[in-house]
Amino acid sequence: MANPDKSTRQRITAELGLFLGLLFFGFVLMPIAIWFIGQSIFGAYGGEGYGDFFGSLSARVRGGDVAAWFLVLSPWLAIMLLRLMAWGWRASGKL
Repeated sequence: MANPDKSTRQRITAELGLFLGLLFFGFVLMPIAIWFIGQSIFGAYGGEGYGDFFGSLSARVRGGDVAAWFLVLSPWLAIMLLRLMAWGWRASGKL
């Protein structure tokens, strides 16, 4: 089996780091922001605070709920969409 060259390894490592960083943001930091903004706009959450909110979100993720996974993966999906749009603009010669 051939060893991938150093630039391919670096690119894979960088992409994996980006994915893991954005997954951390989507699973840990974004729910905190959603809960605090929801508290200030809509009032008290029906549970016992942030712990219940995060517990129900993580249970839905573990259960395979598509909406919960979309929420968690949305930072990574947004970056990938922006990268795809930039690639399209470059490929069409407009950038």
